[in-house]
Amino acid sequence: MLDALTQSQFSQIGRKLTARTGILELMDDLGRAMTIEPDMLMLGGGNPAAVPAMQKLYRERMTQLLADGPAFDRMLVNYDPPRGNPRFLEALADLLRRTYGWDITPRNMAITNGGQSAFFMLFNLLSGTMETSETSRDRQGAVPARGADRSLTVAARGEPRRKILLPLCPEYIGYADQGMEEDQFIACQPKITWPAGEAGHVFKYHIDFAAVEAALKNEAIGAIVASRPTNPTGNVLDDDEVARLSKLAHEHEVPLILDNAYGAPFPGVIFTQATPHWAPHIILTLSLSKLGLPGTRTGIVIAPEPIALAIASMTAIVGLANGTIGQQLVMPWVESGEILQFGPRILRPFYEEKSQQAIALARDIFNKAGVNWAMHASEGAFFHWLWLRDLMIPTRELYERLKARKVLIVPGEYFFFGLGEDWPHRHECLRVNFSQPEAVVREGLTIIADEARKAMK
Repeated sequence: MLDALTQSQFSQIGRKLTARTGILELMDDLGRAMTIEPDMLMLGGGNPAAVPAMQKLYRERMTQLLADGPAFDRMLVNYDPPRGNPRFLEALADLLRRTYGWDITPRNMAITNGGQSAFFMLFNLLSGTMETSETSRDRQGAVPARGADRSLTVAARGEPRRKILLPLCPEYIGYADQGMEEDQFIACQPKITWPAGEAGHVFKYHIDFAAVEAALKNEAIGAIVASRPTNPTGNVLDDDEVARLSKLAHEHEVPLILDNAYGAPFPGVIFTQATPHWAPHIILTLSLSKLGLPGTRTGIVIAPEPIALAIASMTAIVGLANGTIGQQLVMPWVESGEILQFGPRILRPFYEEKSQQAIALARDIFNKAGVNWAMHASEGAFFHWLWLRDLMIPTRELYERLKARKVLIVPGEYFFFGLGEDWPHRHECLRVNFSQPEAVVREGLTIIADEARKAMK
């Protein structure tokens, strides 16, 4: 009987996709808090704030679409091609060409149903069990061309399995369960510095390039992946770090994937200098979510043509086409270039003020509580990465204690996947969303400090 099915009767892929994961728990708790538990203090999740200036723009734009019958009908009634809306893709390619001088066309782009879907496709396209040259010849009649795009074809160079390399761990929780095979990630532990000394309570992660080079030498790597700004820490790889990663990727003939969900060119929630970077071996992912449109589920992949075509093909199989609403909403701002101004003019000031406000609250609350704490340098995104240095319990247990007191955070253990060995630091960190109103952040941090004090040496 179908109603008697258990997980033991699911396929291996079915079991993996239905297992209790960090991202499922995060989104489940987030959804419950926003529907049936409205008194929950929401310091977890990556939901953007309702930024008044952006909300006003979206309402005005939706009013325009409602008034334009044909445009409104096109948005809701018609499928777009699997690659995305042709007018949107042309406008975005033109904007990036004239602004940054990138040699791209719509053939370098593909729209996905959110950034999460994009990474599911990219990770399983570029890592896992690979076809050998012999297998590829049997299936396709010829070995794919080798040359400048050799690393971007489906055929591998004889390695049976490739992995995704994360050069700076901790990394985004949503990547962890994207691979359809086991052990699909390898991560590098960062170097830690204290810009103003440990008494300043601010630390920063840096890429350990010796570890990255060793992984590239000793492992079969299918792609290098980094979020910029980094989710969960708010760390922003500087231009030199990106250039060095790009050089290593090119030398080892693998793509470098830069996740710009919070970054440049948009939405631009970055509090420091960060130049957008693209080259023929680089894959950029963008999203409309952190502009304030998470409900439209609009992700954007900018990549070498074979990768963009592959993403479009996978979209056709998995979902026929992509959502049209997000593309139609922002179309005029892409065509005019105004979308590039939303970050510096609206979003960065809003979130940077929120960040500084939360830092001041944390200093006051945690110092008064006598908690041994530190916080990663806040360089972008919506999060503070809190290090509770003498914590005697895993942050997974602290998470449960806080949830019982109506405070949602995200425990740090979920962000350290891919490391070869356990690192005690992973059990002492947690992610806090600072985009909520000041009163919510203050009360949440006060409860966190109280529970942390109880659980410390």
